[in-house]
Amino acid sequence: MARKKGFVSEINVTPFVDVMMVLLIIFMVTAPMMDSGLDVDLPQAKQVENLPTDADHLVLTVREDGALFLDTYQVKLEELEERLTLLVKEKDRSLFLQADKSVPYGIVVDMMGRIKAAGIEKLGVVATPSVENNAKAGKSR
Repeated sequence: MARKKGFVSEINVTPFVDVMMVLLIIFMVTAPMMDSGLDVDLPQAKQVENLPTDADHLVLTVREDGALFLDTYQVKLEELEERLTLLVKEKDRSLFLQADKSVPYGIVVDMMGRIKAAGIEKLGVVATPSVENNAKAGKSR
């Protein structure tokens, strides 16, 4: 007597687990690279406040070569005021300016003027703590 084969109601999850493990490893390797940000050599200052941790702010970066970035997206100088108005002023976000320490002072002042022309009144400037402050903080611990 011949037996009829029925449908198999079991699912083979081994290939699924293999694919998920490979994806997990890929994400674990690439995740630290995604958080690196832009390479800017910031000037030092005696008193430095940390950037807010909320996502409700943007950072305008001026690199040594003169390239402008809003967060990690490159912006042309001609488009800067329009982008600032659209992304910062209309959405009521905070704006922080970080410029490489080798960028001439005149360019930084020009950027600040363009920010003010876009209607943004409050601007934070990003710097790193000075070596003296780091040494004092290390001794006080």
